[in-house]
Amino acid sequence: MILVTGGCGFIGARFVLDWLAARDEPLVNLDALTYAARPQALAPVERDARYTFVHGDVRDRALLDALLATHRPRAIVHLAAETHVDRAIVDATVFAQSNTLGTLTLLQAAHAHLRTLGGAEAAAFRFLHCSTDEVFGSLGPDDAPCDEEAPYRPRNPYAASKAAADHFVAAFHVTHGLPTLVTRGSNTYGPGQHREKLVALAIERILAGEPVPLYGDGLAVRDWLHVGDHVAALVAAIERGVPGQSYNVAGHQAVTNLELVARLVEAIRIETRGRPEHRIFAVDAHPCADAPGGGAARWIRFVADRPGHDRRYAMDDRKLRSETGWTPRVTLDEGLRATARAALEHGPALEHVAAPRPGAGPTQAPRTR
Repeated sequence: MILVTGGCGFIGARFVLDWLAARDEPLVNLDALTYAARPQALAPVERDARYTFVHGDVRDRALLDALLATHRPRAIVHLAAETHVDRAIVDATVFAQSNTLGTLTLLQAAHAHLRTLGGAEAAAFRFLHCSTDEVFGSLGPDDAPCDEEAPYRPRNPYAASKAAADHFVAAFHVTHGLPTLVTRGSNTYGPGQHREKLVALAIERILAGEPVPLYGDGLAVRDWLHVGDHVAALVAAIERGVPGQSYNVAGHQAVTNLELVARLVEAIRIETRGRPEHRIFAVDAHPCADAPGGGAARWIRFVADRPGHDRRYAMDDRKLRSETGWTPRVTLDEGLRATARAALEHGPALEHVAAPRPGAGPTQAPRTR
């Protein structure tokens, strides 16, 4: 069996569902159920005998030791993390506690667990840590994509907390021989994402006939990766990755935030055809005074830029492709249409969560990662 941390998060929930849909191997999900958790997404497997949920924190060493001793997992997939850059700008404390100290605590527990395993079990054990492209910092328009050997240059507190965690993972491999794997994913999106993320917020705003707030001039560039492709990359790394190595996971769908909104407008236009309850595209006037013009421009409202806002992320993922055979399969337009379709059919996935109001400050505008 495997242990997943943060399995009620956006990527975590998709990992749990896809894992149990494809194999019989049991899975234990450890999640603290913070504000962004989506336990309702796991309703299809909550009664599955292969699935076990444990409410707890990765910083709780006694709980980790008990879980590892009871279930004796062959792999740990570490997805638990605080991820919202704007919240980290306001108060980085919880990011250091959860992302850095939480990872360190889990590493220590995994190291102790590894020493209890027999030769074959120890050789097969894996510790996968899910990181982010943000650890590489901001790139210029002509800079080459970062490969796995690129220097770390985190520029916001969230990225700094993940970079510190990455270094602890690497150190435990060298110092203790822990068979670690690190993946760094680009901007991940898909159905059911928390509305503080740009794609989810933009869909919600457009369907409500309201403008989408974008930081600065809207020309920050992000590479978009569908959540299904991201999960497939994690599985590929677990099954075929080399211990001690790190792997970049790119979507190869890089666009500016302006273009992303334009593509979302078109995706929603297509998906709302034949749905009389959605007539937003028949409205000529729009409350977006600072973005005049037709088309997608009238769906955008520019807000003050975020402090330390990274201009561009880009990664070279040839290593993951060549060593594991993984490749992304969902194009950006296909993924945006599927995400919009899910929102139309199922409504907001997190109605019980009070989302920040965009545009009113550093914690209230959408992040671009």
